[in-house]
Amino acid sequence: MMRTTVKILLSIGLIATLALAQGMPPLNSGATPPDPQTMAQMRVNGLARILNLTDAQKTQATSIFTAAYTADESIRSSLQTDRKSLASAVRANPTGPIDTLAATIGNLEGQILAIDSKAEASFYAILTKDQQAIYDTMPGGGMRGPGGRGGPMRPGGRGL
Repeated sequence: MMRTTVKILLSIGLIATLALAQGMPPLNSGATPPDPQTMAQMRVNGLARILNLTDAQKTQATSIFTAAYTADESIRSSLQTDRKSLASAVRANPTGPIDTLAATIGNLEGQILAIDSKAEASFYAILTKDQQAIYDTMPGGGMRGPGGRGGPMRPGGRGL
């Protein structure tokens, strides 16, 4: 469970890093976060520079990551609500719904990890052997963020 949490936090760190690199305001600034298509395009642009992706690969990757970010959106919304509820429960009642909320949050984080890992596996599959070799050497397991261990489907990754 600890590995899962670390991987999710690293994924969030990656998104924040990409947002800052693009000159976007921080996520907690009250600004509207980018839409899934924009987030996917930012990620693909970074990967394209490093891996020298073809136009066809860029199109496929944008589709893969847009679908993943879109699927993540509603789960992230529920996750945010449940985290606020958990914070309130911690302050209000130590015997209240903490266990239930924590289990729900863990389940939601697991769903996000599964969606993101499947997207990463799909992206990895469209790479040439040479591109895969470069991707495998990228710090943090590709674009998953600094200190990551690599995705569960990535050769050389430690998995879950």
